[in-house]
Amino acid sequence: MQTLAAPSFQPFCQNQRSPLKLVVLGDSIIYGFGDPEGGGWVERLRRQWMLPDSPGHVLYNLGVRGDGVKQVQERVEQEFRHRGELRNRVPDVIILSVGVNDSARLGRPDGRNFTNFESFPAELANLLDQAQRLCPVLFVGMVPVDEAKMPFLDCFYYNHADQYRYKEATRLACLKRQIPYLDIFDLWIARGTDWWSKRLCNDGLHPNVAGYKALLQDVLNWEALAQLVAPSLVTP
Repeated sequence: MQTLAAPSFQPFCQNQRSPLKLVVLGDSIIYGFGDPEGGGWVERLRRQWMLPDSPGHVLYNLGVRGDGVKQVQERVEQEFRHRGELRNRVPDVIILSVGVNDSARLGRPDGRNFTNFESFPAELANLLDQAQRLCPVLFVGMVPVDEAKMPFLDCFYYNHADQYRYKEATRLACLKRQIPYLDIFDLWIARGTDWWSKRLCNDGLHPNVAGYKALLQDVLNWEALAQLVAPSLVTP
């Protein structure tokens, strides 16, 4: 009898003839702020999966503008239990993307971080552990900001040094739990300032239309997601 080759990061059985149910939780970049054309990378992926020749996976966008790790952790389980096909059950996969708001400095460039870095690992551990108890988890990292455009909303100062600290803490926490982590920050930085700066809105924080298109392509090229949504059939 044919069975599915389960994703390497966490084994689970799924008849791939039935669409997967996925939820994506995070902040304004999950929400899609800055992309009036396509609604962000999550919405673009949802629309792609709705095409007649697509696998028809169900994708719920649970991004909330301004959320940090603690806010996402507080709503991770309750939210998806009230989403249509997911009512009274858990999803097949949770995709998380959070952390950039936690890194923001408040009021001035050297102000305190929105989430103190000393407490961030514990807050993050709570989120990851809770999510992993429910189902397989993927984590999509943050995009680099344009420091020259700060402050955001005349109050929030984001910078690359803080972003790097928070994303590295997240990457290592995911590595410890064998959660696949897509390091968007390093990926975009490696493409050069001229490349990534053209893919941000004038606010210096959110991707623009081109940025969300690039984000979607990075996610689609990610082996962890490819393994999950289109695993090969094998005969044991």
